[in-house]
Amino acid sequence: MLHGWMDVGASFQFLVDALTRDWFVIAPDWRGFGRSEWCPDGYWFVDYLADLEALLDHFSPDEAARVVGHSLGGNVVCLFAGLRPARISHAISLDGFGIPGEGPEVAPDKIAKWLDALRDPPSFAPYTSIATVADRLQKNNARLGRDKAEFLAVHWAEPLPDGSARLMSDPRHKLPFPLVYRMEEALAIWRRVTSPVLWVGARESFIPRWLTGDPNASDADVEAELKRRMAAFSDLRMLTIADAGHMLHHDQPTAVAAAIEAFLVV
Repeated sequence: MLHGWMDVGASFQFLVDALTRDWFVIAPDWRGFGRSEWCPDGYWFVDYLADLEALLDHFSPDEAARVVGHSLGGNVVCLFAGLRPARISHAISLDGFGIPGEGPEVAPDKIAKWLDALRDPPSFAPYTSIATVADRLQKNNARLGRDKAEFLAVHWAEPLPDGSARLMSDPRHKLPFPLVYRMEEALAIWRRVTSPVLWVGARESFIPRWLTGDPNASDADVEAELKRRMAAFSDLRMLTIADAGHMLHHDQPTAVAAAIEAFLVV
């Protein structure tokens, strides 16, 4: 199970708890997140693909793996399934359906913004306590109960001797991305996926409209963009979870777990 941007592997605990069958689940912290080491040379998307391959080489060297990803993690698994189709038996993406496509005309500004940010790198503001980290998690997601927020807070942040807390993830993940996202390249990779793929969306997620690149896109435009992306896969099904936002595995873990197990267990 592969977590999303600015998240941690422990984020899947509620989903794991909701599974009804016995599974051997691996939920790592991506490089520079949670308790994984920071990278002095920065972070590049293709590194996630290499890290996933290294994990599979270690944990499943002789058998295709069932891989679940949320958001960033879902984008990684869908691309990896096209690059190494023999390594993935089932690919499941939770609210991760690519990102908005970009044209070459945005390249100069993207690279310039990245160079500017290197001069003044991003940082995280400190928190007064672990409890205030939990407060922030609940502010970000109104559906998140206090017990879940407090569980996640101790995996997101570490207490300091004075009682304050700091996030454990590397703030350089917030550097603007300098490369252009070419939708045609993603589609070309997705077309090579041979495993069955499940996309699980959330009824109240911002992701589908965001993918169009137009905050005022019509419902018809949103549906058309999703269908364009889905059409790249030879065996893809999609379902949507009600009463859930982008963090659907927090909002409705039982429903998400049921969807995953129904897909994996024939």
